[in-house]
Amino acid sequence: MTDAIVPDSEHKGLVAALPLPWRHYALLARFDRPIGWWLLFWPCVWGLFLGGGTARWGMALWFLLGAVVMRGAGCVYNDIVDADLDARVARTAARPIASGAVSARAAWLWIMLLTGVGLVVLLQLRWQAQLVALGSLALVAAYPFMKRVTGWPQAWLGLVFTWGAPTGWVEATGFATLAPLAALYLGCWAWCMGYDTIYACQDREDDALVGIGSSALSFGRHVRAGVAGLYALALAAWAGAFWLVRPDPLALLALLPVAVQLGWQAATLDPDNADNALARFRANRFAGLLMAAGCFVVGAAA
Repeated sequence: MTDAIVPDSEHKGLVAALPLPWRHYALLARFDRPIGWWLLFWPCVWGLFLGGGTARWGMALWFLLGAVVMRGAGCVYNDIVDADLDARVARTAARPIASGAVSARAAWLWIMLLTGVGLVVLLQLRWQAQLVALGSLALVAAYPFMKRVTGWPQAWLGLVFTWGAPTGWVEATGFATLAPLAALYLGCWAWCMGYDTIYACQDREDDALVGIGSSALSFGRHVRAGVAGLYALALAAWAGAFWLVRPDPLALLALLPVAVQLGWQAATLDPDNADNALARFRANRFAGLLMAAGCFVVGAAA
């Protein structure tokens, strides 16, 4: 039996202090849950730093702003599509659209405002990176439907939520060298699929009852092994990317801290304990920082 799930309606901090209806819109964009924008942001700076943009701190800040608003817009869109499902899941039933606190029309207007800020960020990029960033839109639009048609929606999320890596890489280097990017992106995909499998452990019972898919269900009794395998693939791919940028065994040592962190997550994960799973999912904010440090060191020395 899983531990009690904390509903998404329970929030603290600045968002809890906002007056209604502003609080509803902040909750729609998950401004009370910064882990999401950190996970979207880190691949951006990995690509930027590994591609040689280690001195471009201003661009890194633009990427952070873009991650905040575009993750928010994606969450609002996801809630519009999933309103019927959210109303049937304990953790999500009180979300603003599912509960009726915010109308679908108002939610679409909120998306337009958030993406307007995202457009400002987009215009800061070189034109090649702008094209790459826009290429994510079709993936984003299709993602909310994946859980209805496949037992592995996390595989699609891995494509969507790490699109910042190619955007950051192309911003730093253009299209001249793509082999390291391919390895970096493969690792990002596996990392995202791993951490979102951990996250999905919180909802396994509800997902099974509602009839939607997740990798946490599809792995069955082998969730820990599945997460370990995905994290191992991520580290192997990232090692390949580092080697292609700087073919020096010492460069691979920059991956050691993140390897230890991901190994701890996989080794200590308890899929039947919601608090345990949530803590390990959130630990990926720190894993992302460690990987960013490794990309900075390798990119600066290349």
